[in-house]
Amino acid sequence: MDPLVAAIDQGTSSTRFLVFNAKTAELVSHHQVEIQQSFPKEGWVEEDPKEIMQSVYECMERTCEKLQQLDIDLSNIKAVGVTNQRETTLVWDKETGEPLYNAIVWLDLRTQSTVESLINKAPGQNKNHLKPKTGLPISPYFSAVKLRWLLDNVEEVRLAVRSQRAMFGTVDSWIIWCLTGGQNGGVHCTDVSNASRTMLFNIHSLDWDPELCRYFDIPMEILPEVRSSSEIYGVMKSCSLAGVPISGCLGDQSAALVGQMCFQEGQAKNTYGTGCFLLRNTGTKPLMSDHGLLTTVAYKLGKNEPACYALEGSVAIAGAVVRWLKDNLGIVQSSAEIEKLAAAAGTSYGCYFVPAFSGLYAPYWEPSARGIICGLTQFTNRNHLAFAALEAVCFQTREILDAMNQDSGLPLTQLQVDGGMTSNRLLMQLQADILCIPVVKPTMSETTALGVAMAAGAAEGVGVWSLSPSDLPHATSEKYQPQIHCDESEFRFARWKKAVQRSMNWETTEPCCNANDPHM
Repeated sequence: MDPLVAAIDQGTSSTRFLVFNAKTAELVSHHQVEIQQSFPKEGWVEEDPKEIMQSVYECMERTCEKLQQLDIDLSNIKAVGVTNQRETTLVWDKETGEPLYNAIVWLDLRTQSTVESLINKAPGQNKNHLKPKTGLPISPYFSAVKLRWLLDNVEEVRLAVRSQRAMFGTVDSWIIWCLTGGQNGGVHCTDVSNASRTMLFNIHSLDWDPELCRYFDIPMEILPEVRSSSEIYGVMKSCSLAGVPISGCLGDQSAALVGQMCFQEGQAKNTYGTGCFLLRNTGTKPLMSDHGLLTTVAYKLGKNEPACYALEGSVAIAGAVVRWLKDNLGIVQSSAEIEKLAAAAGTSYGCYFVPAFSGLYAPYWEPSARGIICGLTQFTNRNHLAFAALEAVCFQTREILDAMNQDSGLPLTQLQVDGGMTSNRLLMQLQADILCIPVVKPTMSETTALGVAMAAGAAEGVGVWSLSPSDLPHATSEKYQPQIHCDESEFRFARWKKAVQRSMNWETTEPCCNANDPHM
């Protein structure tokens, strides 16, 4: 039997455990569990850290049962990698192992006033003040402002910091700490790709930055140790896989870049999950964007390997728009149904949907924007709305791709795609039409999990997966060619940009007519 490598893929809306064949990269077995999100106030998004861990254990145990039913010995699993929703922020007590507050999810907006006060104290009130060190604008998106909010607003967190019991981590750190023993010797670490999303990490020196920590007034002793994305961090303590090393760690978007084999400078992928994330490999030099993109550490595949960087465009709401149409409006019963409705319309009939539920991310970085649907007429029905929602995902990607082409001066000739929404064929065709370039989708769509399995299997001391270009498996894929004239695509894109302008500067933190607001 070929060696196997497993991946924990902890996303915003679900957790998965997947097992791959290290020689062929084929998916052998997997299990998935949905995660509940809670919205305690408008713009707040939280998840229960214990539920996250519970879902990890459940996925691992169920998958192990499935492997045993296939007569596969669990001792064939040589390593486990962890990939995770990035920026989501947790603080826990290292003595009791208990979370001190819910996880604040990446697209949470409660820190808008914290961000405004930070920008106001920056020279020239410039939101890009920290960009030279971090590659990031000051925005509610990143972990440091969420951590600052916890320190300012949660008594348990403050007390734990004061008595030196507090640990901060993104989801990867929480999972690795719990799996390697928790309060009994758990390993408190993160990798460079996750650290680079906190705003506390210097992407040039590849370490926590004392000046940045002072800027946010965050004590450095609560931060995890930063390691490479491919090395043995520790071993599993209690579960069917006790003794197996955890040897890969990548933020989900970096993992997808690796899983799509985008190791060459200039290669790019777009992942369609809760949000939408386009990353372009820029090699071993960080490229700063002049067009609203982020500079991030893509991966560092080994202690002695160089770090590789990426330009990234982030969209907050992609798959989440489908969930919203289902859960909040009840106009679709399932995610699959949106494709049927949109296909029945065949057009949005002039209706445009800007799903700025969490403000706008790249290339605008405008937390005050809010969602709008415009161009409605008496003729508009739910089919048109479904079509407009899918188109919104494609238009947001187009804005990022345009920015990326301007920054790098080399236009992308095709886009590699992955993620849950890529099973929607209408969406993929629409994306090719709106970009006016082919869209290429691998047959095996689990590229995020595959990427971190590759990192884990290739780690020194594990060595069951080769990352040399000649050994990489050939991935089969399907290609969507643009089918409409570029002029029509440009016309629709121009209308979309007009709609985006109308969504801006909606929500400001100035008090106004809040007397009757139930949230105040």
